[in-house]
Amino acid sequence: MARILSFVTVSDHAGTWTGASVCFAQVEVRETTMKLGMFMMPVNDHRRDTHTVLKEDVEVAVHCDKLGFDEFWIGEHYTTLSEPVSCPFMFLANLIARTEKVKLCTGVVNLPQRHPAQVAAHAAMLDHLSDGRLVMGVSPGGLVSDFEMFGVTDLQVRREMAGECIDIVLKLWSTSPPYHISGKYWNIRLDEHFYPDLGVGELVKPYQQPHPPLVASAMSPNSGSVHTAAIKGWGVISANFVPSATIKTHWDGFTAACNEVGRIPEPADWRVARTIFVAEDDAEAKAYARDPEGPFAHYFGYLVELIRRAEFHAIMKATPEMADEAVTAEYACENFIIAGSPESVFEQILSLREEIGPFGTILMTAADLQGEEHKANLMRSMELMAGEVLPRLRAQLSREAIA
Repeated sequence: MARILSFVTVSDHAGTWTGASVCFAQVEVRETTMKLGMFMMPVNDHRRDTHTVLKEDVEVAVHCDKLGFDEFWIGEHYTTLSEPVSCPFMFLANLIARTEKVKLCTGVVNLPQRHPAQVAAHAAMLDHLSDGRLVMGVSPGGLVSDFEMFGVTDLQVRREMAGECIDIVLKLWSTSPPYHISGKYWNIRLDEHFYPDLGVGELVKPYQQPHPPLVASAMSPNSGSVHTAAIKGWGVISANFVPSATIKTHWDGFTAACNEVGRIPEPADWRVARTIFVAEDDAEAKAYARDPEGPFAHYFGYLVELIRRAEFHAIMKATPEMADEAVTAEYACENFIIAGSPESVFEQILSLREEIGPFGTILMTAADLQGEEHKANLMRSMELMAGEVLPRLRAQLSREAIA
Protein backbone atom coordinates (compact mmCIF):
# COMPACT_ATOMS: atom_id res chain seq x y z
CA MET A 1 0.00 0.00 0.00
CA ALA A 2 1.28 3.50 -0.78
CA ARG A 3 0.28 6.83 0.64
CA ILE A 4 1.15 10.38 -0.35
CA LEU A 5 2.75 12.70 2.20
CA SER A 6 2.78 16.48 2.29
CA PHE A 7 6.21 18.02 1.95
CA VAL A 8 8.03 20.83 3.71
CA THR A 9 11.07 22.79 2.63
CA VAL A 10 14.26 22.64 4.67
CA SER A 11 17.53 24.47 4.45
CA ASP A 12 20.59 22.65 3.18
CA HIS A 13 23.26 23.15 5.81
CA ALA A 14 25.64 20.64 4.27
CA GLY A 15 27.82 22.94 2.18
CA THR A 16 29.50 20.96 -0.57
CA TRP A 17 28.71 17.70 1.27
CA THR A 18 25.72 17.50 -1.11
CA GLY A 19 27.54 16.38 -4.25
CA ALA A 20 25.74 15.42 -7.44
CA SER A 21 22.02 14.72 -7.39
CA VAL A 22 20.27 11.68 -8.80
CA CYS A 23 17.01 11.66 -10.76
CA PHE A 24 14.18 9.44 -9.52
CA ALA A 25 10.59 8.60 -10.35
CA GLN A 26 7.31 9.84 -8.83
CA VAL A 27 7.17 10.86 -5.20
CA GLU A 28 5.11 8.83 -2.74
CA VAL A 29 5.72 6.92 0.46
CA ARG A 30 5.53 3.15 0.55
CA GLU A 31 4.56 1.43 3.76
CA THR A 32 7.06 -1.08 5.05
CA THR A 33 7.56 -3.68 7.72
CA MET A 34 9.82 -3.01 10.69
CA LYS A 35 13.43 -4.13 10.92
CA LEU A 36 15.60 -4.31 14.02
CA GLY A 37 19.24 -3.41 14.45
CA MET A 38 21.87 -2.65 17.05
CA PHE A 39 23.97 0.51 16.98
CA MET A 40 27.21 0.29 18.95
CA MET A 41 29.55 3.27 19.25
CA PRO A 42 30.63 1.55 21.59
CA VAL A 43 30.49 3.47 24.90
CA ASN A 44 32.49 1.47 27.43
CA ASP A 45 34.00 2.53 30.73
CA HIS A 46 37.40 3.93 29.73
CA ARG A 47 38.94 2.54 32.93
CA ARG A 48 38.24 -1.04 31.89
CA ASP A 49 40.64 -3.33 30.05
CA THR A 50 40.40 -2.68 26.30
CA HIS A 51 40.85 -6.34 25.38
CA THR A 52 37.93 -7.32 27.62
CA VAL A 53 35.51 -4.70 26.33
CA LEU A 54 36.31 -5.50 22.71
CA LYS A 55 35.54 -9.16 23.38
CA GLU A 56 32.24 -8.12 24.96
CA ASP A 57 31.41 -5.91 21.99
CA VAL A 58 31.95 -8.88 19.67
CA GLU A 59 29.73 -10.99 21.94
CA VAL A 60 26.89 -8.48 21.57
CA ALA A 61 27.21 -8.57 17.79
CA VAL A 62 27.11 -12.37 17.73
CA HIS A 63 24.06 -12.33 20.04
CA CYS A 64 22.33 -9.98 17.59
CA ASP A 65 22.81 -12.48 14.79
CA LYS A 66 21.53 -15.39 16.88
CA LEU A 67 18.41 -13.41 17.80
CA GLY A 68 17.63 -12.50 14.19
CA PHE A 69 18.55 -8.81 14.29
CA ASP A 70 18.64 -7.43 10.76
CA GLU A 71 21.62 -5.10 11.22
CA PHE A 72 24.63 -4.51 13.44
CA TRP A 73 26.34 -1.09 13.35
CA ILE A 74 29.77 -0.24 14.75
CA GLY A 75 31.41 3.17 15.06
CA GLU A 76 34.83 4.54 14.17
CA HIS A 77 36.87 6.54 16.69
CA TYR A 78 40.63 6.75 17.01
CA THR A 79 41.30 8.77 20.15
CA THR A 80 38.99 7.60 22.94
CA LEU A 81 39.36 4.62 25.26
CA SER A 82 35.59 4.51 25.74
CA GLU A 83 35.01 3.89 22.03
CA PRO A 84 38.10 1.87 21.06
CA VAL A 85 37.16 0.82 17.51
CA SER A 86 39.48 2.63 15.13
CA CYS A 87 38.46 0.62 12.06
CA PRO A 88 34.89 -0.61 11.59
CA PHE A 89 35.95 -2.60 8.53
CA MET A 90 38.34 -4.62 10.68
CA PHE A 91 35.81 -5.11 13.48
CA LEU A 92 33.13 -6.25 11.04
CA ALA A 93 35.52 -8.58 9.21
CA ASN A 94 36.04 -10.33 12.53
CA LEU A 95 32.30 -11.02 12.63
CA ILE A 96 31.96 -12.63 9.20
CA ALA A 97 32.73 -16.17 10.33
CA ARG A 98 30.99 -15.67 13.69
CA THR A 99 27.64 -14.60 12.20
CA GLU A 100 25.35 -15.80 9.43
CA LYS A 101 22.76 -13.28 8.31
CA VAL A 102 23.02 -9.97 10.15
CA LYS A 103 24.02 -7.03 7.96
CA LEU A 104 27.45 -5.65 8.85
CA CYS A 105 27.23 -1.87 8.97
CA THR A 106 29.83 0.86 9.41
CA GLY A 107 28.44 3.40 11.81
CA VAL A 108 30.20 5.36 10.40
CA VAL A 109 33.30 5.72 8.23
CA ASN A 110 34.61 9.22 8.96
CA LEU A 111 35.63 10.13 5.44
CA PRO A 112 37.96 13.13 6.01
CA GLN A 113 40.26 10.85 8.00
CA ARG A 114 40.82 8.33 5.19
CA HIS A 115 42.15 8.30 1.65
CA PRO A 116 39.34 7.57 -0.85
CA ALA A 117 41.23 4.66 -2.43
CA GLN A 118 41.60 3.08 1.00
CA VAL A 119 37.86 3.43 1.69
CA ALA A 120 36.97 1.98 -1.72
CA ALA A 121 39.34 -0.97 -1.40
CA HIS A 122 38.53 -1.90 2.21
CA ALA A 123 34.77 -1.65 1.68
CA ALA A 124 34.88 -3.73 -1.50
CA MET A 125 36.94 -6.42 0.20
CA LEU A 126 34.60 -6.61 3.20
CA ASP A 127 31.61 -6.76 0.87
CA HIS A 128 33.08 -9.76 -0.95
CA LEU A 129 34.18 -11.61 2.18
CA SER A 130 30.73 -11.17 3.75
CA ASP A 131 28.83 -12.19 0.58
CA GLY A 132 27.28 -8.75 0.28
CA ARG A 133 26.31 -8.08 3.89
CA LEU A 134 27.98 -4.66 4.04
CA VAL A 135 25.99 -1.47 4.62
CA MET A 136 28.25 1.57 4.61
CA GLY A 137 27.43 4.51 6.83
CA VAL A 138 29.51 7.61 6.10
CA SER A 139 30.06 10.92 7.86
CA PRO A 140 32.27 14.03 8.04
CA GLY A 141 33.21 12.84 11.55
CA GLY A 142 31.99 13.37 15.10
CA LEU A 143 34.80 13.21 17.68
CA VAL A 144 36.67 16.44 18.43
CA SER A 145 39.87 14.70 19.54
CA ASP A 146 39.96 12.83 16.22
CA PHE A 147 39.57 16.14 14.39
CA GLU A 148 42.57 17.50 16.25
CA MET A 149 44.64 14.36 15.68
CA PHE A 150 44.05 14.43 11.93
CA GLY A 151 44.21 18.21 11.59
CA VAL A 152 40.66 18.65 10.26
CA THR A 153 39.03 20.85 12.90
CA ASP A 154 37.09 23.11 10.51
CA LEU A 155 33.51 21.87 10.03
CA GLN A 156 33.13 23.23 6.51
CA VAL A 157 36.41 21.66 5.44
CA ARG A 158 35.30 18.29 6.84
CA ARG A 159 32.03 18.51 4.94
CA GLU A 160 33.86 19.32 1.74
CA MET A 161 36.33 16.49 2.29
CA ALA A 162 33.55 14.01 3.05
CA GLY A 163 31.66 14.93 -0.11
CA GLU A 164 34.78 14.73 -2.26
CA CYS A 165 35.90 11.46 -0.69
CA ILE A 166 32.67 9.58 -1.31
CA ASP A 167 32.40 10.96 -4.85
CA ILE A 168 35.88 9.58 -5.58
CA VAL A 169 35.00 6.25 -3.97
CA LEU A 170 31.96 5.93 -6.21
CA LYS A 171 34.03 6.83 -9.28
CA LEU A 172 36.61 4.19 -8.39
CA TRP A 173 33.82 1.63 -8.05
CA SER A 174 32.09 2.58 -11.30
CA THR A 175 35.00 3.19 -13.70
CA SER A 176 37.97 1.27 -15.01
CA PRO A 177 41.61 2.36 -15.10
CA PRO A 178 43.57 4.31 -15.99
CA TYR A 179 42.34 6.59 -13.19
CA HIS A 180 42.53 10.37 -13.44
CA ILE A 181 40.44 11.96 -10.68
CA SER A 182 41.15 15.52 -9.60
CA GLY A 183 39.76 17.21 -6.50
CA LYS A 184 40.43 19.90 -3.97
CA TYR A 185 41.75 17.53 -1.30
CA TRP A 186 42.76 14.40 -3.22
CA ASN A 187 44.17 13.83 -6.69
CA ILE A 188 44.26 10.26 -7.90
CA ARG A 189 46.33 9.26 -10.89
CA LEU A 190 47.13 5.70 -11.93
CA ASP A 191 48.22 5.15 -15.52
CA GLU A 192 51.98 4.73 -15.64
CA HIS A 193 51.82 1.40 -13.84
CA PHE A 194 48.55 0.11 -15.25
CA TYR A 195 49.25 -3.36 -16.63
CA PRO A 196 45.92 -4.84 -17.74
CA ASP A 197 47.50 -8.09 -18.93
CA LEU A 198 48.60 -8.70 -15.32
CA GLY A 199 45.52 -7.26 -13.66
CA VAL A 200 47.71 -4.61 -12.03
CA GLY A 201 46.49 -1.06 -11.50
CA GLU A 202 42.77 -1.67 -10.91
CA LEU A 203 40.79 -1.58 -7.66
CA VAL A 204 38.42 -4.41 -6.84
CA LYS A 205 34.74 -3.53 -7.30
CA PRO A 206 32.25 -4.38 -4.52
CA TYR A 207 30.25 -7.61 -4.46
CA GLN A 208 26.97 -5.65 -4.39
CA GLN A 209 26.37 -3.74 -7.58
CA PRO A 210 26.57 -0.93 -8.28
CA HIS A 211 27.77 -0.62 -4.66
CA PRO A 212 26.78 -1.43 -1.05
CA PRO A 213 23.92 0.63 0.40
CA LEU A 214 25.13 4.02 1.62
CA VAL A 215 23.74 5.73 4.71
CA ALA A 216 24.39 9.20 6.17
CA SER A 217 24.18 9.95 9.89
CA ALA A 218 22.06 12.85 11.17
CA MET A 219 21.76 14.48 14.59
CA SER A 220 21.12 18.21 14.09
CA PRO A 221 17.70 19.76 13.41
CA ASN A 222 17.12 20.08 9.65
CA SER A 223 20.38 18.22 9.11
CA GLY A 224 22.13 18.88 5.83
CA SER A 225 23.25 15.25 5.81
CA VAL A 226 19.61 14.25 5.34
CA HIS A 227 19.33 16.46 2.27
CA THR A 228 22.54 14.96 0.91
CA ALA A 229 21.31 11.42 1.47
CA ALA A 230 17.99 12.07 -0.23
CA ILE A 231 19.39 13.57 -3.42
CA LYS A 232 22.15 10.97 -3.69
CA GLY A 233 19.88 7.97 -3.22
CA TRP A 234 21.21 6.99 0.22
CA GLY A 235 19.55 6.11 3.50
CA VAL A 236 19.55 8.07 6.78
CA ILE A 237 20.27 7.07 10.36
CA SER A 238 19.01 9.42 13.10
CA ALA A 239 20.98 9.65 16.35
CA ASN A 240 19.65 8.32 19.65
CA PHE A 241 20.81 11.23 21.85
CA VAL A 242 18.65 13.98 20.36
CA PRO A 243 14.99 14.91 21.02
CA SER A 244 12.22 13.32 18.98
CA ALA A 245 11.32 16.75 17.60
CA THR A 246 14.76 16.89 16.01
CA ILE A 247 14.34 13.44 14.51
CA LYS A 248 11.03 14.50 13.00
CA THR A 249 12.87 17.18 11.02
CA HIS A 250 15.00 14.41 9.53
CA TRP A 251 11.99 12.70 7.95
CA ASP A 252 10.47 16.01 6.92
CA GLY A 253 13.76 17.03 5.33
CA PHE A 254 14.23 13.65 3.69
CA THR A 255 10.80 13.68 2.05
CA ALA A 256 11.23 17.30 0.97
CA ALA A 257 14.60 16.60 -0.64
CA CYS A 258 13.23 13.46 -2.28
CA ASN A 259 10.50 15.67 -3.70
CA GLU A 260 13.17 17.88 -5.29
CA VAL A 261 14.58 14.99 -7.32
CA GLY A 262 11.45 12.87 -7.78
CA ARG A 263 12.62 10.10 -5.48
CA ILE A 264 10.18 7.94 -3.50
CA PRO A 265 10.95 8.45 0.22
CA GLU A 266 11.03 4.86 1.45
CA PRO A 267 10.60 4.22 5.19
CA ALA A 268 13.01 1.34 4.63
CA ASP A 269 15.71 3.94 3.96
CA TRP A 270 15.27 5.59 7.37
CA ARG A 271 16.79 4.14 10.52
CA VAL A 272 16.08 5.64 13.92
CA ALA A 273 18.35 4.85 16.86
CA ARG A 274 16.93 4.95 20.38
CA THR A 275 18.24 3.72 23.71
CA ILE A 276 15.87 0.87 24.58
CA PHE A 277 15.65 -1.36 27.63
CA VAL A 278 13.08 -4.16 27.87
CA ALA A 279 12.35 -6.29 30.94
CA GLU A 280 9.46 -8.49 32.03
CA ASP A 281 8.29 -5.99 34.65
CA ASP A 282 7.41 -2.48 33.48
CA ALA A 283 8.25 -0.62 36.68
CA GLU A 284 11.53 -2.45 37.19
CA ALA A 285 12.58 -1.76 33.60
CA LYS A 286 11.97 1.97 33.95
CA ALA A 287 13.75 2.12 37.29
CA TYR A 288 16.76 0.25 35.92
CA ALA A 289 16.97 2.51 32.87
CA ARG A 290 17.18 5.58 35.11
CA ASP A 291 19.38 4.09 37.83
CA PRO A 292 22.23 6.60 38.45
CA GLU A 293 24.58 3.64 38.96
CA GLY A 294 23.37 1.76 35.89
CA PRO A 295 24.81 1.38 32.38
CA PHE A 296 22.54 4.00 30.81
CA ALA A 297 23.53 6.69 33.31
CA HIS A 298 27.15 5.93 32.42
CA TYR A 299 26.33 6.02 28.71
CA PHE A 300 24.62 9.38 28.81
CA GLY A 301 26.97 10.77 31.43
CA TYR A 302 29.85 10.22 29.03
CA LEU A 303 27.99 11.61 26.02
CA VAL A 304 26.64 14.67 27.81
CA GLU A 305 30.05 15.64 29.16
CA LEU A 306 31.81 14.98 25.85
CA ILE A 307 29.27 16.98 23.86
CA ARG A 308 29.34 19.78 26.43
CA ARG A 309 33.13 20.12 26.18
CA ALA A 310 32.82 20.17 22.40
CA GLU A 311 30.27 23.01 22.83
CA PHE A 312 27.71 21.03 20.89
CA HIS A 313 25.23 20.25 23.67
CA ALA A 314 22.51 22.37 22.08
CA ILE A 315 21.60 19.34 19.95
CA MET A 316 20.37 17.56 23.09
CA LYS A 317 18.06 20.36 24.24
CA ALA A 318 14.31 19.88 24.14
CA THR A 319 13.95 23.57 23.21
CA PRO A 320 16.49 26.24 22.23
CA GLU A 321 15.57 28.14 25.40
CA MET A 322 16.59 25.25 27.67
CA ALA A 323 19.44 26.22 30.01
CA ASP A 324 22.84 24.69 29.28
CA GLU A 325 23.16 23.38 32.82
CA ALA A 326 19.86 21.50 32.44
CA VAL A 327 21.46 19.15 29.90
CA THR A 328 22.51 16.37 32.26
CA ALA A 329 22.73 12.59 32.28
CA GLU A 330 19.54 12.53 34.36
CA TYR A 331 17.75 14.65 31.76
CA ALA A 332 18.96 12.37 28.97
CA CYS A 333 17.92 9.20 30.78
CA GLU A 334 14.48 10.67 31.42
CA ASN A 335 13.91 11.85 27.84
CA PHE A 336 15.95 9.67 25.48
CA ILE A 337 15.27 6.15 26.77
CA ILE A 338 12.42 3.84 25.82
CA ALA A 339 12.04 1.45 28.76
CA GLY A 340 9.39 -0.94 30.00
CA SER A 341 7.76 -4.31 29.52
CA PRO A 342 7.47 -5.71 25.98
CA GLU A 343 3.94 -4.33 25.65
CA SER A 344 4.95 -0.92 26.98
CA VAL A 345 8.00 -0.67 24.71
CA PHE A 346 5.86 -1.73 21.75
CA GLU A 347 3.41 1.07 22.50
CA GLN A 348 6.19 3.62 23.01
CA ILE A 349 7.80 2.77 19.67
CA LEU A 350 4.44 3.02 17.90
CA SER A 351 3.88 6.42 19.54
CA LEU A 352 7.34 7.55 18.47
CA ARG A 353 6.67 6.48 14.89
CA GLU A 354 3.36 8.32 14.92
CA GLU A 355 5.11 11.45 16.22
CA ILE A 356 8.18 11.59 13.97
CA GLY A 357 7.34 9.62 10.84
CA PRO A 358 7.34 6.08 9.39
CA PHE A 359 10.88 4.85 10.02
CA GLY A 360 11.52 1.34 8.73
CA THR A 361 14.28 0.24 11.13
CA ILE A 362 14.53 0.73 14.87
CA LEU A 363 18.07 0.52 16.23
CA MET A 364 18.77 -0.30 19.85
CA THR A 365 21.98 1.20 21.22
CA ALA A 366 24.59 -0.81 23.07
CA ALA A 367 25.71 0.04 26.60
CA ASP A 368 28.65 -1.16 28.69
CA LEU A 369 28.35 -4.77 29.89
CA GLN A 370 30.45 -4.35 33.03
CA GLY A 371 29.37 -6.83 35.69
CA GLU A 372 27.40 -10.05 35.31
CA GLU A 373 24.12 -8.45 36.41
CA HIS A 374 24.29 -5.67 33.81
CA LYS A 375 25.39 -8.11 31.13
CA ALA A 376 22.49 -10.45 31.88
CA ASN A 377 19.99 -7.57 31.92
CA LEU A 378 21.18 -6.07 28.64
CA MET A 379 21.36 -9.41 26.84
CA ARG A 380 17.87 -10.28 28.09
CA SER A 381 16.62 -6.90 26.87
CA MET A 382 17.84 -7.77 23.38
CA GLU A 383 16.07 -11.13 23.57
CA LEU A 384 12.76 -9.54 24.60
CA MET A 385 13.09 -6.88 21.92
CA ALA A 386 13.66 -9.44 19.17
CA GLY A 387 11.30 -12.10 20.48
CA GLU A 388 8.34 -10.09 21.78
CA VAL A 389 8.46 -6.42 20.79
CA LEU A 390 9.46 -6.80 17.14
CA PRO A 391 6.75 -9.36 16.28
CA ARG A 392 4.15 -7.02 17.80
CA LEU A 393 5.46 -4.12 15.72
CA ARG A 394 5.43 -6.13 12.52
CA ALA A 395 1.93 -7.44 13.15
CA GLN A 396 0.63 -3.94 13.85
CA LEU A 397 2.21 -2.49 10.71
CA SER A 398 0.78 -5.35 8.65
CA ARG A 399 -2.69 -4.59 9.99
CA GLU A 400 -2.26 -0.91 9.18
CA ALA A 401 -1.13 -1.71 5.64
CA ILE A 402 -4.22 -3.82 5.01
CA ALA A 403 -6.65 -1.30 6.53
